[in-house]
Amino acid sequence: MTRKSALITGASRGIGRAIAHAFAQAGYDLYLTCLHSETALSEDCREYARTFHINAQGFCVDMGDFDAVQTLFSHIPDLDVMINNAGISHIGLLSDMTTDQWRRLMATNLDACFYTCKLAVPLMVRKKQGRIINISSVWGNVGASMEVAYSASKGAINSLTKALAKELAPSNIPVNAIACGVIDTDMNRCFSEDELRALIDEIPADRLGQPQEVAALALQLAGAPAYLTGQILTIDGGFC
Repeated sequence: MTRKSALITGASRGIGRAIAHAFAQAGYDLYLTCLHSETALSEDCREYARTFHINAQGFCVDMGDFDAVQTLFSHIPDLDVMINNAGISHIGLLSDMTTDQWRRLMATNLDACFYTCKLAVPLMVRKKQGRIINISSVWGNVGASMEVAYSASKGAINSLTKALAKELAPSNIPVNAIACGVIDTDMNRCFSEDELRALIDEIPADRLGQPQEVAALALQLAGAPAYLTGQILTIDGGFC
C-alpha cells in the first residue's frame, strides 16, 4: 500500500518537530523544512526513517521566499497533507517595530502560507483529495497587546483558512487551522519565570500546553471526516 505524504514547515523544533514525529509514527513519508537547523533536522530525518521505516527528507528553506518554496516543491511529486507551521514572533510596541521587522514577520507567517497553499493545491486537486492544516494562535482570535503584528498575521491565517476551505470543498480538500494557546516551546523562552507563572495563573488548566498535544490534534485533523472544514480549532487549556 502506498504511504501518504506530508509536508511540515518549521519542523526542526517545538510544535513542528512534535508534529513531524507524530506523522512519522503514523507512517507518513515526510518533507520537512527548517530555516537554520539543517544538521538537527537531517538527524531527525534519519531517526524517523530508522525507527518508523518511512522516507523523510529535510530541506533548509526560507519559507517567506517564493523562489525558495518553488524549489522545495520541485522535490515533491505528490502530497496528501500540508501543514503550515513555520512562524516567528515579535514582542514590543507597534510604534517601535520597524518596517523591515513587520515585513519579515508577515513573510514568514502569512506569505509562506500563501506560497505553500498555491503550490500544494494543484497536487491535491488533481486527485480530488488532500488536507491543509494551518498552525495559528489564540492571538489570531482575540489579539494580544505588544504582539500586534503576530496577532495580525495569525488573524489573517484564520481568514485564509476559512476562505480557502470554501474554495476547496468541492474538490474534497478540507482546510482547517489549529489556534494554539501558550505552548511550552522556544518561542516562549523570551518570558521570565515570573511572567510565565503569571501566564499560567490565567490558564484554567494551570499549565502550559505541550507540543505533543498540538501534534496529536494535527494528526486527528489529518484523518477527520472531510465535512470538517473551515474550522479554527482552539487548544489552549481554556485560556481564551
